[in-house]
Amino acid sequence: MDFNLFMGDIAESARNEITQAGFEELRTTDDVKEALSDEGTTLVMVNSTCGCAGGVARPAAASAIHYDKRPNQLVTVFAGQDREATELARQYFEGYEPSSPSFALLKDGQILKMVERHEIEGHSPVEVVNKLQGLFDQYCEDI
Repeated sequence: MDFNLFMGDIAESARNEITQAGFEELRTTDDVKEALSDEGTTLVMVNSTCGCAGGVARPAAASAIHYDKRPNQLVTVFAGQDREATELARQYFEGYEPSSPSFALLKDGQILKMVERHEIEGHSPVEVVNKLQGLFDQYCEDI
């Protein structure tokens, strides 16, 4: 099997999983500029094709948002796939090293907190859900 075809299938599956959960894909720099300039809270999931993204991060993202408090906006960029969009999004994550998968919580375009790869890899989806919902409790309003 052709490697690029194989990876395309994996990436498409990863994209579908997070968008079906309710996250809007930001595939271009214009998409990122528009979404991250919005007022309110925004959760950015930095998606990837690694095992901890599929086994922990995406399931946690899909579950965490079913909560009394959540960000106003749910968006995702795809590391290794939509490189320019991901690079621009990471510029908003001031003080944090590039990490994927990861989650960034912003308010009015300013970084509040991140859940980085080291807080995802080796953890259960439930642990990551708890971290995200703890941030929602701290920074987001009731829905």
